[in-house]
Amino acid sequence: MKTLILYSTVDGQTKKICQYIADEVKANSNKTVEMAMLSDFAKQPNFADYDDIIIGASIRYGKHRKYVQQFIEQYKTELATKNTAFFSVNLVARKPEKNTATTSPYMIKFLQTTDWQPTLADVFAGQLDYARYGIFDKIMIKFIMWVTKGPTKSDKPIEFTDWQRVKAFSDQVAAW
Repeated sequence: MKTLILYSTVDGQTKKICQYIADEVKANSNKTVEMAMLSDFAKQPNFADYDDIIIGASIRYGKHRKYVQQFIEQYKTELATKNTAFFSVNLVARKPEKNTATTSPYMIKFLQTTDWQPTLADVFAGQLDYARYGIFDKIMIKFIMWVTKGPTKSDKPIEFTDWQRVKAFSDQVAAW
């Protein structure tokens, strides 16, 4: 059995989550796992080599990157023949009432727009790191955090990812 993990990340947290999932699946199953950037895989997609496909994508300013949606819409038929998982990473998911596939407005909209039903879907909170952002992103993200009553000042990264939830997600993938 072979699992492919594809990711789309802006600041690296989605890739970090994907690496954790890859390590957990390898440790808790007989599967081999490969990881790739979604944009790279999309250039020459080869679905035949994989039994399971996991896609992780981050949100910036309320949206996934456009190519994530395009990829899923283009390859929906191929994805339908596999076990598939999709997770979204965003800072809104730091709130318990918005951190599941059925309560995250981003996930709900994405799945409706793509008309895709992955085998497993989830939402994970990301990381906030004001020191890494350029001036525009810093201002915008601080404004969004202010509006949503999140932290607007920090000299150090704030990781909101619930690694126990990521582990539970990984365990479900490993059990396929």
